[in-house]
Amino acid sequence: MGFNPFNLFLPKRMVGVDIGTSSIKIVEISKWGGGRTLENYGEMKSASFFRDSSSQTGSNLLSAGFISKAMKAILDEARIKTKAAIFSIPDYSTFFVSFDLPPLTEKEVSEAVRFNAPQYVPLPISETTLDWKIISGTPGNKQPMKVLVAAVANQIVQEYQRIAQMAGLQLYALEAEALSIVRALVKDNKMTICLLDIGTQSTTVNIIEHGVLKKSHSLDFSTGGQMTYSIASALDKSYTEAEDIKIKDGLLSSNENIKNTLYLQVDPLLTEVKKIISEYSQYEQKEVQEIYLAGGTANLPGLKEYFAEALDRKVQIPNCFSDFLTAPILEETLAEMSPRFCVAVGVALSGLK
Repeated sequence: MGFNPFNLFLPKRMVGVDIGTSSIKIVEISKWGGGRTLENYGEMKSASFFRDSSSQTGSNLLSAGFISKAMKAILDEARIKTKAAIFSIPDYSTFFVSFDLPPLTEKEVSEAVRFNAPQYVPLPISETTLDWKIISGTPGNKQPMKVLVAAVANQIVQEYQRIAQMAGLQLYALEAEALSIVRALVKDNKMTICLLDIGTQSTTVNIIEHGVLKKSHSLDFSTGGQMTYSIASALDKSYTEAEDIKIKDGLLSSNENIKNTLYLQVDPLLTEVKKIISEYSQYEQKEVQEIYLAGGTANLPGLKEYFAEALDRKVQIPNCFSDFLTAPILEETLAEMSPRFCVAVGVALSGLK
């Protein structure tokens, strides 16, 4: 499932690009036989890679010139020569919806998706790029089906095309980051998982069953950026100083003011996660068995343990590089990088199937 109007074949090397609100992550991955290798990677951080907010598209508009220059710098610094690239689209730029369909042929499913989408997507369909995936049932099998539909404003697609061209990359496809992160982290796990991607601007709560994304909820609170701002305000520190404090001490800080400030951000997220898990359990009659943490805030000291106790489930921070061919000396570094780079890795892997 990905927006791929650009090419029909995929090479043995692929560049994955994750443009976040405060950083750009780029990876170059190769695949030979059954093995995967991280060839090169790079990251650049900034206060913002966006120029303004657009309520019509449900997203921010990209600062194309600034981003393309930053990407060129990353590509040069990391010595990435591969031009074939796939970009992830942030969750706040993507509308996800799932709905039931009666027994249909594959052709009829496509027509039904376009017919039903206007009921759920808050954009004119003529101005939207749609992609969909059947998440239960089989076309032509005389059984009801359920589809997961992703919708992105054409304006956003065009912005990414422009950025790729300005950066000197050949854009093969675009993919919603929720799908990329599932590919990178869930792998062959057949359990029902709740995957939390805690980013700088938004937090995404994803429900995955047998490796298939079933639900995706985007939240604009309890984000990594809000945690940092809260610490900065409470301690009268700069954003950079507060970020360093958050990363170093987190929920394990000996400063009660810092801990209480973070709990005020984390607890509303826990409440929402419990609600989403409960609703999924009631509707699907299936229990969420594990919690995965991803995003730049996943490594916050004490967060994994706090979530495990509050949610009464096993919580882990999976390593997207766990099945890569890597030198032993790099294993610890890659495990620490994984929460930040898993979207870029996942989107690159979509081009190496």
